[in-house]
Amino acid sequence: MPVNAHPEYTHAEKAYHLAQTPEEQVKALETMISYAPAHKGGENLRAQLKTRYKKLKEKIVKSKKSGKSTQVGIKKDDMQVAIIGFTNVGKSSLLDKLTNASPKISDVQFSTRSPVIGMMGVESVSIQMIEVPAASSMFFDKGLVNSADTLVLVVENFLDISKLEKELGKAQGKRIIALNKVDVLNENEKRKLSSKLQSKRYDFVLVSGFTSEGIEELKSKIFTSFDKMRVFTKEPGKKKSLRPIIMKPGAIVEDVSEKILKGFSKKVKEVKIWGPSSKFAGQTVGMKHKLRDLDVVEFRTG
Repeated sequence: MPVNAHPEYTHAEKAYHLAQTPEEQVKALETMISYAPAHKGGENLRAQLKTRYKKLKEKIVKSKKSGKSTQVGIKKDDMQVAIIGFTNVGKSSLLDKLTNASPKISDVQFSTRSPVIGMMGVESVSIQMIEVPAASSMFFDKGLVNSADTLVLVVENFLDISKLEKELGKAQGKRIIALNKVDVLNENEKRKLSSKLQSKRYDFVLVSGFTSEGIEELKSKIFTSFDKMRVFTKEPGKKKSLRPIIMKPGAIVEDVSEKILKGFSKKVKEVKIWGPSSKFAGQTVGMKHKLRDLDVVEFRTG
């Protein structure tokens, strides 16, 4: 910190060191440069700040061109959803209704500057939900958008859907349109809007982050958007696990054992299954047995 630093400089310097993304560091540096000492002794400091600023801007541009995320520390779960939309469309309110997260909800534009993560419980599974900072802003993270399995596009009106689609680039995730703030519409307006969305064959839900209208339907659509299956495990003489292991369709018993612990399949002496893929309850099967959704697998190692 320079001698006789302006309070705004001190505050921005602290924000720079606490920043989690290059975008947040850039914003802090802009303030630091603005409030850096103007006297001759501050010339070197300003030059250093501008060099640092230039390198960060280049890093951001490069990452956006490559589609890589500049956000550090987000590990992708088996089922990941990105909540995307322009500023002030109610993304944070929806995340709050869908998950255990407590996002900052504000009328201020671009109040979300880094991704916010929450977990949504539905149909015995936990789905990772990530609110991505506003599309078209400097904080928008295309890397997260590209990696997500499902994209929830939050809009306030029909025309914004095509505009938002243009921001998605090469993202391959399945799209669900969440047309938000429908609590201000009457039933006739909702019917007309639904007909318009159906005519374009959108997968959509009319929702309200204020009244919770459509939230359960949105949860259901998110769950069914994944091409996954749930496999429960159990220990001999005990009940099945409360949470399933998430597998891709076509998975076999060996795949499940290896996901539990690498090398575990070599220690297994016997496998029994209950559920859709079994001929009868407690059927003994081999490691190459093909599983189905909601199967229960019991491994015996001794």
